[in-house]
Amino acid sequence: MGIQRFGQLFGGLGMVVTIVACSPSSSVSPEATEIVTSPENTPQKIVALTSISADIVQILAADTLVGIPGSPILTNDPRFKGLTVVSSGRTEPDLEKIVALEPDLVIGAAGFHDKTLERLTDLKIDVLSVNITNWESLKRLTQTLATQLAADPTPLVERYDACLAQADDFGPTAIVLASREPILSPNKDSWAGDFLEKFNIQNSTASIQGQSEFQGYITLSPDKVLEMNPEQLYFVDSGGGVEAEIAQLKTDPFWGQLTAVQSAQVYVFDYHGLINPGSVKSIERVCEALS
Repeated sequence: MGIQRFGQLFGGLGMVVTIVACSPSSSVSPEATEIVTSPENTPQKIVALTSISADIVQILAADTLVGIPGSPILTNDPRFKGLTVVSSGRTEPDLEKIVALEPDLVIGAAGFHDKTLERLTDLKIDVLSVNITNWESLKRLTQTLATQLAADPTPLVERYDACLAQADDFGPTAIVLASREPILSPNKDSWAGDFLEKFNIQNSTASIQGQSEFQGYITLSPDKVLEMNPEQLYFVDSGGGVEAEIAQLKTDPFWGQLTAVQSAQVYVFDYHGLINPGSVKSIERVCEALS
């Protein structure tokens, strides 16, 4: 996956889960992880601009969800059939569609949906700006939405805990190849990096800091990959032809010298789950694969 393709997908990620609530009459500081609500102001109509927030809302209180992003993991899921699609790819969400749904709350990704959320705030519509970069922020978002919806987060939290319980006590060294041109890999300050750490997989790029337009990701040279020489390699399939990228890498001189290649420890992971949380099910699939 090239850098342009990765950028198109990465844009929908969101940024820290710092959770910020904005409303015409009140706001919650970025440090807040819980928003106190009462039955009379519990949201009845919610538009979610990210797939993971849409999935969590659907699980917690399905009847409140009225608008979703155009992610295939939602549009191909019968649970979301009939809901209005308000965005597609990296394009700005359709403000007119959102307003027409008369939502009580719109949930977006900090840094990616900022302009849309600001415009909605100006229109006196409550918004929630979220950023998921680790498991703790995922749990905070779940707790926050459960509080907003007066719902019980326990079943979802138990699914998260069951997922993490599959981790081995000690894992191999590994490098995630999120993009081939350039070679882009997550450090510890990313969802993928935290995922590997939770599974005790020794991410060879965890502590590396460098220049990259994507927060939590660094660029590597082939020589650097060979120097690290991990026991396993994880390719990311974004739906853009990962097989062709692997075939291209096989022509590079360093490829055959890698321990992971020589021992056939090269694996392909879906973009949703490992790089972008995507949905609860996509996260669970990665847990199963890493275990």
